[in-house]
Amino acid sequence: MKLMHGTFSSLPPLTDAEIRAQIAYAIGNGWPVAIEHTDDPHPRNVYWEMWDRPMFDEHEPDACLAEVNRCRAAMPDRYVRVTAFDASYGRQTTALSFLVGRPAHEPGFRLDRAEAPGRRLAYSVHSFAADAPGGERYATEPAPPGRARRKEH
Repeated sequence: MKLMHGTFSSLPPLTDAEIRAQIAYAIGNGWPVAIEHTDDPHPRNVYWEMWDRPMFDEHEPDACLAEVNRCRAAMPDRYVRVTAFDASYGRQTTALSFLVGRPAHEPGFRLDRAEAPGRRLAYSVHSFAADAPGGERYATEPAPPGRARRKEH
């Protein structure tokens, strides 16, 4: 299952030239760029881990792309995204966000349905990645003996 998350998610993976063009667009608009990564791509997980610091003073798209490539090389089994922030509203606002890296295997999601009073239905999204502990979510082998996989919610 391909995770649809952020701008351009319905397109084929972006090439480095296309990523660089989007970073140049963000910098041209005065939006600082940050690189983030996670192993839990749940739609409500908006607080991904930061790769280094946001590049507030970086005005060179090639330097930002080099950081993207370093992050992708160091985190091949994680989702990696580029986020550009617009501070013109007086608060940190995401102006652009798109995936630049994803794990080879994406476990996907399940939609859980529960009946509530009055014949109402309640739905929740369950990420199969969260069935394993952080850092092991995309491992191809089971957890080592004595380390049971826990269920996170």
